[in-house]
Amino acid sequence: MIRKERAILALEDGTVYRGYAFGHRGETVGEVVFNTSMTGYQEIMTDPSYNGQIVTMTYPHIGNYGVAVYDMESNKPYVRGFIGREFSGDYSNHRAEQGLEEFMVRYGIVSIQGIDTRALVRRLRVGGVVKGVIAHRSYTHPGDPFGEFTTEEEAELVARARNHADIDGRDMTPEVSTPLPYAYPTLREGKRVVLMDFGIKHTIIKRLAEVGIEPIVVPAHTTAAQVMALHPHGLFLSNGPGDPSAPTYAHQTAWELMGLMPTFGICLGHQILGLAAGGRTFKMKFGHRGGNQPVKNLLTGNVEITSQNHGYAVDLESIPNGAFQATHINLNDGTLEGMAHTRYPVFSVQYHPEASPGPHDSRYLFDRFIEEIDKFDGATGTPVEKASTGRLGL
Repeated sequence: MIRKERAILALEDGTVYRGYAFGHRGETVGEVVFNTSMTGYQEIMTDPSYNGQIVTMTYPHIGNYGVAVYDMESNKPYVRGFIGREFSGDYSNHRAEQGLEEFMVRYGIVSIQGIDTRALVRRLRVGGVVKGVIAHRSYTHPGDPFGEFTTEEEAELVARARNHADIDGRDMTPEVSTPLPYAYPTLREGKRVVLMDFGIKHTIIKRLAEVGIEPIVVPAHTTAAQVMALHPHGLFLSNGPGDPSAPTYAHQTAWELMGLMPTFGICLGHQILGLAAGGRTFKMKFGHRGGNQPVKNLLTGNVEITSQNHGYAVDLESIPNGAFQATHINLNDGTLEGMAHTRYPVFSVQYHPEASPGPHDSRYLFDRFIEEIDKFDGATGTPVEKASTGRLGL
C-alpha cells in the first residue's frame, strides 16, 4: 500500500476537508470557487481572472492529457490553489510536454485531491463562496508528512482563512495587467484597436487578430487621452479579476471614450462599461464558472452554450436613462449576460466568446465588432452614423 502525504482544506466557516497533497508542497489561502468544465484545466489555471482564487474542478478526473505550452492563457498560472477529486499522475497526448503535477510544482501551485468535491460544491452553491486554506502536512510537519492534522491545527487554519482579505472592494488589475503597452504581431494589416488589459487572455488577442484587427495592448491605468493618441479605430475592454467597482480609473477612461469609437467589453470589461455609465454591480452567490452556461440572445432568440468565469454581475436597471438595453440573459438564473448602448456602437457580454476552453457558439461577436469598426473612420476621423449603430443585431 502506497502512503500518501496528507493535506487539508479549511474553510472560514469551520468546515474541514481532509485529503492528499498534490502539486507544490506548501500552504495557500484564497477565495474558494468551482468550475464545471470537463477539460481546459490548464487554460483555467492560467486565466488571470482567477487571481486570488482557489479553484475546485467538479469533473472527477483531471490531468489525463497533460500540459502544453500552446494552451497557456497568460505567461504563468494565476490561481491561488487547485482542488480535485482525483488528479492524474500520468498523461497521454501528443501535444503535451509535461504532466499536471510537474507543471504545478514548477509554478508553485498548492493543490489537494481525494476530497468529496461534490459535497464541497454543494456547500458553495448553498452558502456561497468562502475563503479557504489548503495546507500540506509535509509543509507543516516535514518529519511526518503522513500523519493527521490535530484539532488545534485545523482551528488555526480556519482562523487563517477567516482573517484573509476579501476580494470584495479590491482592485486586483495592477497584479495582472501588462506594465507596458505592446503590439500583438500579426501578418495581416488591419484596423487598429486598443485593448485595455485588466487581465486579458491570450486567446482573446488571437481571436481579434484573426478577424482582421491590429491589436495594441495597453495597461489598465491608461487614460483616455493616451488611448486617443494611438489613433484607434476601436476600443476593447478585457476580462480580469477582482471587484469591478474598485478600478475607478478604468470607469473614468471608459466613460470619457464612450461613443467616440466602437467599443467591445468582455467579462470585467462588461462590468466596467456598466459602472462607467452610472450603473451598479453586485456579487453573485457563487458566480458562473464553466463551459456549459446557457445564454439566450434576446435579439435573435438563439440560445448559445457559453464559457464563463465571473462572480459579479451588472444591474441593468441601475444604469440611468436606459442608456443600455439587454441583449443576452442567462437561462439558469436570469442575470444579465450582454448589453448594447441604445445610441452608440458600444456593446459587451459577461461571458467569454473566445471560449478557451469551451464551445464556439459566441465567436460571431468578434465578427460583429469588426463590422462596427468598418463603419467607422477611426479616432482621427469621425464616427459613422454614431447615433444609429447602437442597434447591433447581435
